[in-house]
Amino acid sequence: MTDPILITGCSSGMGRAAALALLERGHTVYATARRPETLADLEAAGAHVLALDVTDIESMRAAVSAVESEHGAVGTLINNAGYAHPGPIETVPVEDARAQYETNVFGLTQMCQLVLPAMRAAGKGRIINVSSMGGRMTLPVGGWYHSTKYAVESLSDALRMETRPFGIKVVLIEPGAIKTEFDSTAGMGTNIDLQSPYSRLQIENARVFEGAYGAAARSAEYGAKSYVKAVEARRPRHRYLNTAAGRFVVYTRHFLGSRFWDASVSRAFHWR
Repeated sequence: MTDPILITGCSSGMGRAAALALLERGHTVYATARRPETLADLEAAGAHVLALDVTDIESMRAAVSAVESEHGAVGTLINNAGYAHPGPIETVPVEDARAQYETNVFGLTQMCQLVLPAMRAAGKGRIINVSSMGGRMTLPVGGWYHSTKYAVESLSDALRMETRPFGIKVVLIEPGAIKTEFDSTAGMGTNIDLQSPYSRLQIENARVFEGAYGAAARSAEYGAKSYVKAVEARRPRHRYLNTAAGRFVVYTRHFLGSRFWDASVSRAFHWR
């Protein structure tokens, strides 16, 4: 068994959907959010609810300690919390870029560091890090976000090899276009500085994302299926790229190379 399962970022989206799906399958779930009052429905469904802010080390320690005091170790950690602050590399303030790293990379890594000692002592455990198809391809206006997910990919690959002798499995989930609150910030068609040399690119970026996260996007419940697979598989894949469109985009970028990719993206964004 991989229980108990500790999930970060359950207030909405795939974190919430995954918690519900795992509860329905009989798992012991600790659902967390910065504001635990947002998790009342998960608590009613049987989840243990904890406060956890991945930018606050004391709240992270408290949440992990709460699980370990009851069970000895976290069985599965799902690092789901994350967000995007889009914008051209030149114009995004470094403090905003740094904040994305604090949540998407350093918070995730510190959660791994906190659960690993007890997992090693138990001789088993599972860490599921939520990356993105954007950790394997890059679009303009998303460079800072993409870079955090590239970091999650490489950190997870290293961690998987480092912890394998201790019986610990490390898995990446790479969501494609999933209809959640994320898409309202990832495209960000508001607050565009029309005096910026990149204003037209940002407008096009909002258009592209509106299309990608429109009718063709999959639901959070669909995305949560890969979380369940990653938890329950006896030998989980190293990566779950969880939409067909995401697989097409990632493999196109990988096999056809950067010149083809840059030209295709430039045409799509009308930025040439």
